[in-house]
Amino acid sequence: MITKIGLYGSGWRAEYFLRVAQALPQRFKIIGVVTRNDERAARYTAEFGVSCFKKAEDLIEASKPDFFVVSVTASKAPDIALGLMEYGFPVLLETPAAVDYETLLRFNSSIPKGGKIQIAEQYPFHPMHAARLKYISRGIIGTPRHVQMSFTHAYHAMALIRKFLGIGFENANITAKAFTVPVVAGYTRDGEPAEEKIVDKTQTVAVLDFDRVGKTALLNHEVDQHRSWVRSPIIQIKGERGEIFNNKIKYLKDYKTPIETDFVRKDMGRDENFEGYDLKGVFAADEWVYRNPYAGSRLIDDEIAVAACLDAMAEYIKGGASFYGLAEASQDAYLGLMVNEALKKENVVSTQLQDWYNVEV
Repeated sequence: MITKIGLYGSGWRAEYFLRVAQALPQRFKIIGVVTRNDERAARYTAEFGVSCFKKAEDLIEASKPDFFVVSVTASKAPDIALGLMEYGFPVLLETPAAVDYETLLRFNSSIPKGGKIQIAEQYPFHPMHAARLKYISRGIIGTPRHVQMSFTHAYHAMALIRKFLGIGFENANITAKAFTVPVVAGYTRDGEPAEEKIVDKTQTVAVLDFDRVGKTALLNHEVDQHRSWVRSPIIQIKGERGEIFNNKIKYLKDYKTPIETDFVRKDMGRDENFEGYDLKGVFAADEWVYRNPYAGSRLIDDEIAVAACLDAMAEYIKGGASFYGLAEASQDAYLGLMVNEALKKENVVSTQLQDWYNVEV
């Protein structure tokens, strides 16, 4: 059964949902886009074959979606999401849940009775992260106690840190420091650089100590490092029996038998493979630990993750489990904001249990 989706917004991120639906027409159909940008509306109609509307009411009158994806400026997103839920539609909201603490509180306390909302936090659905999470869930490295994250920023990083550590809403003591690092400007949303230019980027180093559960995290992130051609990610997850370091797995079969293996991407279309260029899955040792559910679509990793969010949302609105609700998204946004608070105060800050911790919609 094809899931019918209304898309509210027409920015850079909104186009991911359009590309995914275009690549997977047997699963998803964008039945309309709400945008007041006439230029983008004309391009979307020509490129993706979608109808565009000035108001959500016009889209609904033309064709009723199963749910709305809201992908607009983060400062406007909560009010738009609340309006659509008041209208009776489930909402998949693009990250973050909100840009400041006060809005997080207001947003959580304003969900209408029966309102359904999930947040499109895609990173845990990335193929390599999904493979790491599967290995962790088997207990092969023991209980994860420490994560070093130099991969993505703020709420995205917090979502991965909590997933890798198995952290819920536990409080943390946070210290942080920022400094500048010069680097040659690289790829941006607008494409490749037109000239060589050295720019200063902010490097943030933060330690989160979830002391009551004996777990810690080190966030070490340079602004825009994920777009740089000369910066490398670091993902290290330590348990008592082993660790995952990027794509390397080290663990003990028994106390005197160390094992090493790797997460290996299996791509089609390389060398003498004629299946078409695409990700088949991720292998470790002698087994598949991740199979691409959208093989044949030629989606990039981030688009695969977006598709997984859409599939999870389709199940959620039918009565399925919450996969990344407003409470989780609020906690990750809150942790990111508290890292900024620690930077400003140049001292330890401690998080407090929030009202959203036992509420999941």
